[in-house]
Amino acid sequence: MSGRRAEDDVTTERTPAEADGHGDADGGPARWVVGVDGSPGARAALVWALAAAARAGATVELVSAYPVDYYWADPYLVDSRRLDEVRADTARLVLDAVDEALRDAAVAAVPGISALSTEVTVVGGAAAEHLVAEAEGAQLLVVGSRGRGGVRSTLLGSVALHCVAHAPVPVVVVHPGVVQPPPRVVVGIDDSATARAALARAAREAQVLGAELEVVAAQQPVAYWSEVHAVYLPPAAEARAQLEERAEQIVAEVLGPGTTARLRLEDGAPGEVLTRVADGAALLVVGSHSRSRIAGMLLGSVALHVVVHAPCPVMVVHPERTRRAGKPAAQPAAAAST
Repeated sequence: MSGRRAEDDVTTERTPAEADGHGDADGGPARWVVGVDGSPGARAALVWALAAAARAGATVELVSAYPVDYYWADPYLVDSRRLDEVRADTARLVLDAVDEALRDAAVAAVPGISALSTEVTVVGGAAAEHLVAEAEGAQLLVVGSRGRGGVRSTLLGSVALHCVAHAPVPVVVVHPGVVQPPPRVVVGIDDSATARAALARAAREAQVLGAELEVVAAQQPVAYWSEVHAVYLPPAAEARAQLEERAEQIVAEVLGPGTTARLRLEDGAPGEVLTRVADGAALLVVGSHSRSRIAGMLLGSVALHVVVHAPCPVMVVHPERTRRAGKPAAQPAAAAST
């Protein structure tokens, strides 16, 4: 596969593919890439991904990386046989993690889980770079969140943030949390093509999950220094009515007539509003407006804020990136009830 040398990895086939539907451009089942390590965030992502892939009929490639920087300074580890042992042991740990995740009640209860096809890929080097490379040609990338406390947004080197910024496909960042019944899929919208793509994707996710679709439009209060400036803007009540009317138009245009969705208007900064509303949700979907190579590092962006702070799994959609790469549209993912 792209992005690594053959001698630096080991791949293990597991269950034969018996997935149906939701396939890739060649008619086969969709391929999802999942980052796996020993962290709690990665374990939560694995549980989410296995359950979601079984529902969507996708196959799963489990990618785990081991560090190589210090190996070449240690004569004991320079021996290729020692590295083979490291790779083999890492693959074993991944398979053990899969077995543990399959015993989770949220996974074991999913119809078709026994037919789920998985493949283990172990690589040497930086996990984030390998995950982005492996995601080329896939339909979804799933990673766990390692964020800690109020300074999580300063961890610019984290795997999750790197993947959100650079992956060529939609990325789901899993934050362990409790899904409250009935399940909800929350999506933030504004009057942009990116938000429309996120809304369409969220509707598909809600349909697969059998969840309520909650569409959120946020109106951020503006502080006026000049009173003259404020005179020329509509009163708050009128602005809110205009926001509601426009949001209803967007939902109708994207989802078509007769689509069941709950529209929710909230006051506040979009990132903070979405984080609050998504508490207890099965999935939060947000579009990324960023277009530069350091897009995911713009700390003020809504996508980055929710990836760092949301209390539930977050899917980030990059519609421009998907169209530019000429890849098939990503397939539905359903959230596990963890």
